Amino acid sequence: MAAAANNPSGDSVASSMNDGVDEVPGRSLRIVNFNVHAGIDGWGRPFDVVGACAAFDADVLVLEESWTSDGQKGTADEVAATLGYACIEHPLASGRRAGPHPDANGRWMRSFDWRGASHAIYLDSERPFSQRVTSSARFEAASPGTWGLAVLTRLPVVGHEVIELGRLRRDRARRAAIVVRVEVDGQPVAVAGTHMSHLSYGSPIHFRRLHRLLGDAVGHGPAVLVGDMNLWGPPLVALMPGWRRAVKAATWPGWRPHSQVDHVLLRGAVRAVGGRALPTAGSDHRPVEALVALR
Repeated sequence: MAAAANNPSGDSVASSMNDGVDEVPGRSLRIVNFNVHAGIDGWGRPFDVVGACAAFDADVLVLEESWTSDGQKGTADEVAATLGYACIEHPLASGRRAGPHPDANGRWMRSFDWRGASHAIYLDSERPFSQRVTSSARFEAASPGTWGLAVLTRLPVVGHEVIELGRLRRDRARRAAIVVRVEVDGQPVAVAGTHMSHLSYGSPIHFRRLHRLLGDAVGHGPAVLVGDMNLWGPPLVALMPGWRRAVKAATWPGWRPHSQVDHVLLRGAVRAVGGRALPTAGSDHRPVEALVALR
């Protein structure tokens, strides 16, 4: 989830970097990032994550807030099995996911009610909720599970690793990046997926850590960093020097986006051919799509 915010950075995100991502000759790949909000809206009503991902037709797909109910196949695994992806997933927190709220209406959620007992997602493994929340009927009826991050790809995978970033004191989840090394026409490309914390929680600490550790992991080869950064573009590239934005387009909130918090960043011998925010697909974030080519 992204925190409610205006766009004080002055970053213009009213339109995408390109009108679309038409295919180009040569070595290129389509990358999509999608924060799926555990496959439910803010009231707990499910939406078709697999159908949305099928429409993206991505070579590499990064999913944040992927949910796995205890004892069941998770969101990312279901997408991978249905659409023919390899899936590398990493848990960031555990908690409960609620069912549809009895007072649900046509809005995506109750007006910015991120607190209290009307949650759709409760993450309490890293930071417990108050007794008022845990004793509520909605919390008690919610199903336990795991909330995490996944990188899915149809390209040959030659290796992967997880960069642990730890947890910020106010955060309800640990943070990490999954680095997956794929081959594009025989050339290795490192694709990293991440889900960063909020600026108000002290996320620059993690960005500095990510910049150092990810630089060590990817070396000087072509690399792509994808994820829900919970941060606007200009401060993001200031915190990640050497990385370039592939897409400039508003992604949040999904029903009327005014800010870009979901990004695709590039480093090394890889360039953006096109990029855009895709139409809302059920989450509070719009998917972001980039077509990138190797130089």
